[in-house]
Amino acid sequence: MSVIKVQHLVKDYGLGRGVFDISFEVPKGKIFGFVGTNGAGKTTTIRNIMGFIKPDSGNTYINGLDSWLKSSQIKNYVGYVPGEIAFPDLRTGKEFLTLQAKMLGLKNTDYANFLIKELQLNVMSRLKTMSKGTKQKTAIVNALMADREILILDEPTTGLDPLMRSVFVDILKEENSRGKTIFISSHIFEELEPICDYVALIKDGKIVDIANMDDIRNHGVRTFKIAFNVKLDFEKFQKSLFNVKDIKPKYHQLLVDIDINDINLLFQTLNAYDVKFIAEVKYNLEQYFDSVFKGEAK
Repeated sequence: MSVIKVQHLVKDYGLGRGVFDISFEVPKGKIFGFVGTNGAGKTTTIRNIMGFIKPDSGNTYINGLDSWLKSSQIKNYVGYVPGEIAFPDLRTGKEFLTLQAKMLGLKNTDYANFLIKELQLNVMSRLKTMSKGTKQKTAIVNALMADREILILDEPTTGLDPLMRSVFVDILKEENSRGKTIFISSHIFEELEPICDYVALIKDGKIVDIANMDDIRNHGVRTFKIAFNVKLDFEKFQKSLFNVKDIKPKYHQLLVDIDINDINLLFQTLNAYDVKFIAEVKYNLEQYFDSVFKGEAK
C-alpha cells in the first residue's frame, strides 16, 4: 500500500524552475529519501504533497486523498518540518510548543518532553533570536509530538551539529520501527543512506532514478583496494584475470572489482603475493547515481 503518491506532477515557475512530470510512490511503513541540490525541486514537490500549492498538472495524494482538494484533511495524518521555518509572534519556544499542543488537542505531552530532552532543546530561547539549530529542533519537536502516522521532513537536519544529527537519526529509526512512514529530503547522500529504504534523486525538476537501498547494500560486485610491498608483485597482479582499475604505481596500489561469489578466489590468489594491505571500498548511493548518470551519457 502506498501512503504518498505523486503522479505526473508539474509545477512550472518558468526559466527551468519547478518540477516537470515527476512520479513516485512511498510505501507504507518505509523511509523514502529525496535527494538533490538546492533548487532541484525538492521543496516544490513537498509543498505540492502537503497541499500548500496547486499543481499546473498531475496530482499528489496522501492516504488516497488529493493533496490540493483535501489539504486540511490530510494534515490530520502528517507531521511536517518545513524547509523554511517561520514562527508566530510569540516570546519563547515553550510558548510556541504549548500553543501547538493545545491546537492539536494533545493532553499528554510526555513525548514532546522526551524529544526536548533528547535534542537538548532550550525551550526558553526567544523565538526572534533563536539560532538556526534551535529553530530546527523546535520545528522537529512540533512535527513529531503529535505522533502522526506520516512524517514529511524538508531538510530537517539543517543547522544541527553532527551529534544532534546522530540523535535525530536515532529518533527517526525509532519512529519508523513503530510503523511510521517517513519522507525526508536532503542534499547529502551520506545522510540518507543509512536510514532509507528507497532514495529518489531529483535534478533540474526531474526524477533521475529511484534507488532501492537493499540493492545498494547488497551490491553483487565488491571493490577492494590492494597495496603490495614489492613492485614485482604489483606488476604481476595486473596481468591476472581480475578486473583491475585505478592503478597507482607510486604506491604499488590498485583497485579490483570482483563478483561477490569470487571473493574467496581473490584471497586465495593473494596468498602468493606480498600484500601490504587490503581493504574493501564500500559501494554507496553516490556511486550508484554516478553510474546512472554515466549510463545516460553513453
